[in-house]
Amino acid sequence: MLRYRLGASVILALFMVATIHGQDKKDPPKDPPKDPPKTEQPPAMDPNARTFHPKFEKGKSLYQEITTQVTQVIKVQGQDLTQNQNSTFWFKWTPTNFENDKWTLEQEVEGLRMTIDISGNVITYDSTKPDGGASAGNPGLMEFFKKLVGTKFTVTLDKNFRVESVTGRDEFIKTLGAGSQQMDSLLKGILTDEALKEMADPTFKMIPDSPKKPGETWKRESTTNLGPIGSYVVTYNFKYVGPATEPDKKDLDKIEVDSSITYSAPKTTPDGLLFRIKEGKLTTEAPTKGVIYFDPKANRIATAELTVKLKGDLTVTIGGTDTKVELSQEQKTAIKMGDASLKPAAGK
Repeated sequence: MLRYRLGASVILALFMVATIHGQDKKDPPKDPPKDPPKTEQPPAMDPNARTFHPKFEKGKSLYQEITTQVTQVIKVQGQDLTQNQNSTFWFKWTPTNFENDKWTLEQEVEGLRMTIDISGNVITYDSTKPDGGASAGNPGLMEFFKKLVGTKFTVTLDKNFRVESVTGRDEFIKTLGAGSQQMDSLLKGILTDEALKEMADPTFKMIPDSPKKPGETWKRESTTNLGPIGSYVVTYNFKYVGPATEPDKKDLDKIEVDSSITYSAPKTTPDGLLFRIKEGKLTTEAPTKGVIYFDPKANRIATAELTVKLKGDLTVTIGGTDTKVELSQEQKTAIKMGDASLKPAAGK
């Protein structure tokens, strides 16, 4: 039996050797050609679609001018109180770091110009003029404006260029509220972290997350909680029109925007304030139109103009007495951006 098994093993081994030896003598059969592995390709972007994401370069500053005109009529006990406010802020934005798909930028207030007219009582301030310009207004308010110049914040944008965080709040409040308990209390209530994120820059919230073709739309909604002042829900409806046709807007893309605002009175009021907004309802009279021009070569918004109209009633409590206030307000905002400072030279 053992010899049989040994013989069978030898025959099997010789068969395997012969088989292998025979294959060495001729070319091995070729495998049939295989198709290359299929990979899912992203759809090609429509040549008419536009990407509106900004392009930053570390250390290369961008400059911004934001001008706001506010006309406000307040009716109290049958009397009208009219306030006109014109303000211009000049900002410097400097990208400082890019990490984990997030940009960090330093925002600096280069200067500001302010005119407030309350029923004929005018207060002015202009940081481009010596001592802020001549004004018969409140010297405390002048000092407040003066401290704004040079203020810096650190702003972090997420991968979709939304404001993720803003740092510098505590130092800002400490500087502006120094020596005034009431001002310090008011600033802490108004300048919440969420409010700073919303106010850090109005242009980032206008950017769509994906490329858009002419005629396509997108929507943005943001809530700004101003503490004892109340909160605002702003809704923006955008439409990419396409390349601008205006002669002075050559090579720019045009975006139309409708905006509306709803106001809610504050739920709580911090101690130390002389007033309290007990209740109120303010809404946009009608969706108001605005326009944005985007520079595709510079990858940023070139200019923007937005208008909002509000109307409604507030109940304000002062010294334990409730006062009914009727409010009508129109606000126009204009934004410009450039590679060089937009702040006028001193004295101009």
